[in-house]
Amino acid sequence: MTADQPGDRPVHRAVVAPDSDETSARHRPARGGIALLPKSNPVFEAAVTDADGTITPLDPDTRGIVWLSYARAAELGPVLEANPQIEWVQLPFAGVDAFSDSIRDHARENLLWTSAKGAYAQPVAEHALALSLALMRFLPRRIRAASWDSVPRGVSLYGRDVVIIGAGGIAIELIRLLEPFAPRITVVRRRADAVPGAAQTVGADDLHRVLPTADLVVVAAALTGGTRHLIGAPEFDLMQESAYLVNIARGGLVDTDALVTALNDGTIAGAGVDVTEPEPLPDGHPLWTAANVIITPHMADTPEMTAPLLAERIRHNVTALLGSGEFIGVVDPQLGY
Repeated sequence: MTADQPGDRPVHRAVVAPDSDETSARHRPARGGIALLPKSNPVFEAAVTDADGTITPLDPDTRGIVWLSYARAAELGPVLEANPQIEWVQLPFAGVDAFSDSIRDHARENLLWTSAKGAYAQPVAEHALALSLALMRFLPRRIRAASWDSVPRGVSLYGRDVVIIGAGGIAIELIRLLEPFAPRITVVRRRADAVPGAAQTVGADDLHRVLPTADLVVVAAALTGGTRHLIGAPEFDLMQESAYLVNIARGGLVDTDALVTALNDGTIAGAGVDVTEPEPLPDGHPLWTAANVIITPHMADTPEMTAPLLAERIRHNVTALLGSGEFIGVVDPQLGY
């Protein structure tokens, strides 16, 4: 029996919140050439051409930009300033906080922004589940052990109260992954519209009301000016000593100093974070040695996972640019995601 070839295996798919895009109410960009910046890539070039798009250098006929670098986000603003003919920008990740200045400064009616939101939801939700299970089974201590530890510590995820902060693709996929564990799920979101699979959905103003009964809190929200340090000392004080925190969204959503204190004082039972503030987390930072913590270096999704997913998002949105179908992953400049 031979091993399956990569092409035979199931692949991740986009998981976009049903109410996340309102393209019909937004400007539809004009057809035109598409520039891949700040540096092109054969995988994404193929995505454009497969959708019958035309790759061009920046010129008066260019209407779309596919921006492929998060690290070079600051360079996008000057490009848009010099090219007012651009009517569509595709960003490379779900989070757009690094591009917030460009989005704010170029929030004109004839410029449509799209991100990868929902595209990477499956691998990131998988990572959130992995961190949750590892924490609740006390693996941070078990993995580091060099001698037999007979202290019976660890709890099951089955039937627990889970609070998920955010209602995007990651939250939707995580709810699906949690189904076998029969949890009671509460989703906290900007508005209290129901989320399928959640026992209850509450608005952001009710966060403090639902934290005291949570066994597991998963942060999966967008980082905006209004959500920075959404979880800090007051929130940790509301949580049970047996509760766990997982953050797979953005480091700035959690007050790092407050998290270190909560872990070391036993205010909460443990935390798993794929994102930190600051990031990268410096050597010697107290979070590295905090009690019962798992830190992964922003690798809930890797290039191997994300490249085909971003390519599919680009392919879909190029098709929309050419007049067939709707754009996916539309960013609301006012909300910041």
